[in-house]
Amino acid sequence: MTARIAVLASGRGSNLQAILQAIADHTLDAEVVGVFSDKPTAPALRQVPAARRWSARPTAFPDRAAYEAALADAVASARPDWVVCAGYMRILGDAFITRFRGRLLNIHPSLLPKYRGLHTHARAIAAGDPEHGASVHFVIPELDAGAVIARVKVPVLPGDTPETLAARLLPREHALLVAVLGLASEGHLAEQEDVTRCHGQPLLNPLSLDSADRLVS
Repeated sequence: MTARIAVLASGRGSNLQAILQAIADHTLDAEVVGVFSDKPTAPALRQVPAARRWSARPTAFPDRAAYEAALADAVASARPDWVVCAGYMRILGDAFITRFRGRLLNIHPSLLPKYRGLHTHARAIAAGDPEHGASVHFVIPELDAGAVIARVKVPVLPGDTPETLAARLLPREHALLVAVLGLASEGHLAEQEDVTRCHGQPLLNPLSLDSADRLVS
């Protein structure tokens, strides 16, 4: 059955575009049923029809809880199977996460558990890391701390800047997200009592994306 995906995004929506392209290419059996943003001018919103967009500035609400309750209601109304944070730059509160726990995914530009939070490319370069990457993980109340489902790695090259490293990683990040959503859409991915299951078995270590865009143990 075609998976229903809701996407949260704050910016240009390059990961969203990768999802939409994979759907158009029939390599991902899914439908983007809504795009939700904290920024009404976010370019990501323009990638879907108006009927599938929802946006509101958090400052338009009396407090964070009210904003997130409205966001959660909007997401729930789209009846998603999976909710994907793809460049959504606000930290989600416990109530939102609890409502969608087990089907809430995030893609983060680092090899988690390294470099939670922001400025990951600069931090990897400053640390002298030989490689960098991206991770897809289940979202839990602790920032970027949920179980990592899969990672992809790229080399850090001499002379790299945060911008050049980000540009090298981005297409691999897109491929990683699409591959994980492929697992999810086929019913092969689940989180049960803090245990990630892949093909029905506990996932003891994160999967890796190989050069052929396959997820391997």
